[in-house]
Order: sequence, then structure tokens, then C-alpha cells
Amino acid sequence: MKDAFVKLKNDLQALTDDLYKADFFTPEKVLVIGCSTSETIGEHIGKSSSDEAADVIFKHFFEIANKENMHLLFQGCEHINRSLTTSRHTMEALKLEEVTVVPHKEAGGSLSELAYKELSDAVVVESVTADRGIDIGQTLIGMHLKRVAIPVRTSVKKVGEAVVTIATTRPKLVGGPRAHYK
Repeated sequence: MKDAFVKLKNDLQALTDDLYKADFFTPEKVLVIGCSTSETIGEHIGKSSSDEAADVIFKHFFEIANKENMHLLFQGCEHINRSLTTSRHTMEALKLEEVTVVPHKEAGGSLSELAYKELSDAVVVESVTADRGIDIGQTLIGMHLKRVAIPVRTSVKKVGEAVVTIATTRPKLVGGPRAHYK
């Protein structure tokens, strides 16, 4: 199992390297991380939550978000309606509404549970409209992205054993035949 977590760390680093090249990590942007730790270790989503995988993933993205001055939110599973764990600072800065729930392995998942324990003054919010998203294990983060999501292609297709999908967003194009766009 130790080799699985070495692979997980290596996959995350390779993914991050690709995303830095794509200018994905931008100051003040909102980043949602959805993750099935079960999927990262080769198990079925929601069946084998892994504290060890959660620890590796949380630390990795927490460090990047702090370094890049991004707002970071961790999506929980459907048992808490995919609510998001974040810091009170992010909640207030983004004018989000707090909900009452404490994520745990059986309702929220290991990553949300760990984020709730580790983040300074952690809160849970029902929704956000994020600029960026990383979905590890097909947790369906789309509901938390801005309306026009753009897939980001990387050389990394899996993190651990979980399929990874990445998106950024752009403003909607409005107007008709005479409209011009940048």
C-alpha cells in the first residue's frame, strides 16, 4: 500500500506541473477539489474511504492554494448534497452561505472530513461558482463551476487509480452576428 501513496504523490506532482504550464493556478481564483479517495486506491467510489489518500491530496492542494493565494473548497459526497468545506475567510470573501453539517467518512468523505479538521476556522457551504475545478474519481463537481466550463487537458489521466478531470471557466459569449469578442 505504501507504493500506492508514492504513486499518488507522483501523479499529483505531474498533474500540478502540467497545470502550472497551463496557467491554471491564478491568484484570487476559486478552486474546487472533488475527490473520491476510494477511487484513488482502486476501490469503488464511496466504499473504501482512505484517510492516507485524503492526507496526501489535502496537503498537496492546500500548499498550492496558499502559495498562489487562491480560494480553496473541497466538495463532499452526495450524502451531504455535495456541500463544500472551506475556511471562514473564503466563505466571507465570496459571500457564501454557511450550512450546518460536519463532514465525515460516511457522509462527506475522507477529504472533506480532513479539510474540516485541518482548515483554519472551517465551515461548510452549500454551493459556490468556481473558476477552476479538479475532479479526482468522477465526483461530479460541475454543479460548482461557472456556466461555461472548458476542459483542461494534461498528460496525467489518473491520480492514483482515479480518473481525473480538470476544468477552467470563461465568461459566456453574448450577442449576435454583430458582436465581437476578445
